Amino acid sequence: MKTDLCERFGIEYPIFVFTPSEKVAAAVTRAGGLGVLGCVRFNDPDELENVLSWMDANTDGKPYGVDVVMPNKIPTEGSAVDIDKLIPQAHRDFVAKTLADLGVPPLPAEGEHNTGVLGWLHSVARSHVEVALRHPIKLIANALGSPPNDVIEQVHEAGVPVAALAGSAKHALSHVANGVDIVIAQGHEAGGHTGEIGSVVLWPEIVDAVDGKAAVLAAGGIGSGRQVAAALALGAQGVWMGSAFLTAAEYDLGVRRESGASVIQEALLNATSADTVRRKIYSGKPARILKSRWTDAWDAPDAPEALPMPLQNILVGEAHQRMSLSDDPTAVAMPVGQIVGRMNEIRPAADIIGELVSGFEAATKRLDGIAES
Repeated sequence: MKTDLCERFGIEYPIFVFTPSEKVAAAVTRAGGLGVLGCVRFNDPDELENVLSWMDANTDGKPYGVDVVMPNKIPTEGSAVDIDKLIPQAHRDFVAKTLADLGVPPLPAEGEHNTGVLGWLHSVARSHVEVALRHPIKLIANALGSPPNDVIEQVHEAGVPVAALAGSAKHALSHVANGVDIVIAQGHEAGGHTGEIGSVVLWPEIVDAVDGKAAVLAAGGIGSGRQVAAALALGAQGVWMGSAFLTAAEYDLGVRRESGASVIQEALLNATSADTVRRKIYSGKPARILKSRWTDAWDAPDAPEALPMPLQNILVGEAHQRMSLSDDPTAVAMPVGQIVGRMNEIRPAADIIGELVSGFEAATKRLDGIAES
């Protein structure tokens, strides 16, 4: 499983894994892929600084990247207090009533709680870029398309390539025109923010559209080695994965239960590929998340419309944390792709990488046999 990206990044396999967990990102990097740490959960640049210092010390000198969230259209800016004032009381009342109906307990009095993610703001995302460039990162990706031109220039001046997610060939061409080095072609099946076009249609469309002007990573619905083989057969130079590593043993976000899995992981383990919905209720932009009693409440006739980014995330930030700290897998809010139906056990990230590689080898050998016959 060798492509030009392997040599370019100094990695063994062209498997790029986005994750909000630094433990998972480091494990992926050590296993021969490229772990990409999601930064949106860090409101405080000092906290990100500490986490990236930990990454430096725990990746055995191997490459890793970071992912920031910078919407193409700059959202409402301001402090948490200022932005909070823009949220309608009716929305607050709905969230409070829903949490009560679901039996979700309040946050524990002890400990610090990040109840409003400001990482969606350009100002905070720019601070993430500043912090990241003080470390030996090898990639900066933007989860919401092409970053502003001055950010791309800043990252390139540091010798770091830029990747951006695209949900259509039109978006991919715009990214390339802006100077993006790697286009992540993310199909409709993906978790989190995703577009309307399915992966098998989208991947070759974007490969043909960019015509070698940028490398293409395939994303959306990848959870096995044969799916990696399909992505490379359709012209991608590698894959971008996320959901399949939410059940990695190293994933340490959320409270562990007696089973050893977190509440969110138990919800994922019990889900099928039909148990996701694409809604604006997570962040204010369309995002695929796990279907749960929380999403059902927002689908009810009396539910309000989701607020625009970043107001929606500020509105539901505390609710998300309360659900992740509770003991009820049926009431969670978690971005995940349709590949969740294959996520049936907790296992180390290295084992997931190993299975992807062996599955790829089996798939390509099967195709070789067909070609020879």
